[in-house]
Amino acid sequence: MNTSMPSPSARASLRPRPVGDLLREWRQRRRMSQLDFAVEAEISSKHLSFLETGRSQPSREMVLHLAELLDVPLRERNSLLIAAGFAPMFKEHALNDPALQPAREAIDLVLKGHEPYPAVAVDRHWNLVAANTPANAFMGGVAPALLRPPLNVLRLTLHPDGMAPRIVNLAEWRSHLLARLRRQVEISADATLAELLKELSEYPAPAHAAEFRTSEVPYAVPFRLATDAGVLSFISTITVFGTPVDVTLSELALESFFPADPATAAALRHLAQV
Repeated sequence: MNTSMPSPSARASLRPRPVGDLLREWRQRRRMSQLDFAVEAEISSKHLSFLETGRSQPSREMVLHLAELLDVPLRERNSLLIAAGFAPMFKEHALNDPALQPAREAIDLVLKGHEPYPAVAVDRHWNLVAANTPANAFMGGVAPALLRPPLNVLRLTLHPDGMAPRIVNLAEWRSHLLARLRRQVEISADATLAELLKELSEYPAPAHAAEFRTSEVPYAVPFRLATDAGVLSFISTITVFGTPVDVTLSELALESFFPADPATAAALRHLAQV
């Protein structure tokens, strides 16, 4: 029987980080000076300094107040509360939990109602939660390994064995997705997203990847996909749940694709009737 105790360094790594360190890290991530944030929070800069250095301990209400101003994700707000010695506030249910049934029905309603145009729902790591029939149809012809759960939508899109060879404006779309993911990493500090960004960035870049714009759509970056019905061109919108208090729900996003030209609209309507 092994009764050896963890080393001091191992025990230190198991301890949660002080809440002051976490608050300072989130403030710096938002590129706010201590003075600017103190003014925003309506507290003195001295008090904020004491909170960040651990000379003062924040109340539960103060933790939540500062986290709200810093736009800290709900998952990380729970971490802040725990670091400050309080119980986590925001529950996390599986999407198939009866408590989230109305939300799941709303997702299904949006996806179904968007047909014949494609739409998908993804979690915080861009893993597929649900997709409507047109979206599933466009995922055909890729390496089977990329379709195994959890199916990551960004990996499926940019992987050389995925949809990438069929994306007509791959350089432009790749640049858009990587910039979007990079921004998510900056906002969330999510280690899994950071690893995903590193992986996707190492995929072979197409020729002329540094070009800023290559498409003729003047108002948005389109997603142009070669299909049996010809080249289809899409623009997309992102939908999230308003005022969520559940961690899972706060991390869900629905991306809906709309035709960027009349030919694409006509092709999608025709495919829906076949």
